[in-house]
Amino acid sequence: MITVVFDNEQWIKAASYFLRTLVFVQEQKISPKAEFDAYDSDQTNYLVIFHYQTPIATGRYQQDDLTTVRPDRVCVRREWRKKGLGRRVLLELEQQGRRNKCTLSRVHGEKQAIPFYEKMGYEVVSDEFIEDGIICVKLEKKLF
Repeated sequence: MITVVFDNEQWIKAASYFLRTLVFVQEQKISPKAEFDAYDSDQTNYLVIFHYQTPIATGRYQQDDLTTVRPDRVCVRREWRKKGLGRRVLLELEQQGRRNKCTLSRVHGEKQAIPFYEKMGYEVVSDEFIEDGIICVKLEKKLF
């Protein structure tokens, strides 16, 4: 059974942190200090997809301004990849942005993830830059 939860309750935050530790800290070797930053606060909302009680995908919800949502820290547990869960996380976060009157979605995507974001309707809008030791670009998508 798959369930999707979007909230800022501690148990949701813990599930998101667990996945981010697996994917970003352990797999990609990002330092915990860089991964868990000032945007992780008690007010931050996280989206977590569960298979029964097991967290399998997550994303952090942010807004750059009143009309721009910035989904970030999107990741999927290794054994659940290539099943559409990253796509689902992104679509759910975009939908939450629409509910909050956002008209633009902006992501800082890893260079290797550009094809994924382009399939989702995003366009590269920046040169490459280093974020948390990884080559990234900014991508944007108009939300209608």
